[in-house]
Amino acid sequence: VVAAIDSVSGEMVSGPDIVTRGFVYVREAEPLIDEIREAARRALAACCRNPHCDWATMKNRVRDDLSRMLFQKTKRSPMILPIITEI
Repeated sequence: VVAAIDSVSGEMVSGPDIVTRGFVYVREAEPLIDEIREAARRALAACCRNPHCDWATMKNRVRDDLSRMLFQKTKRSPMILPIITEI
């Protein structure tokens, strides 16, 4: 999960983009990728609304939410690496 957050306003500037390696074939799993993107967007938006949310908490929230969702849908536990950049 790759996203950029505005350092002043705390709003999401770009993303979240989903990059997969060896988990699913993207062209065949487009609906799943869209669900992952939406879940990541919701997790990041929830953290952006909280003024006391730091980078570690934000990354953990995204990782935990996506991990839970992906296990329910696929019964697999891929490695999730949130990359959140401050602009």
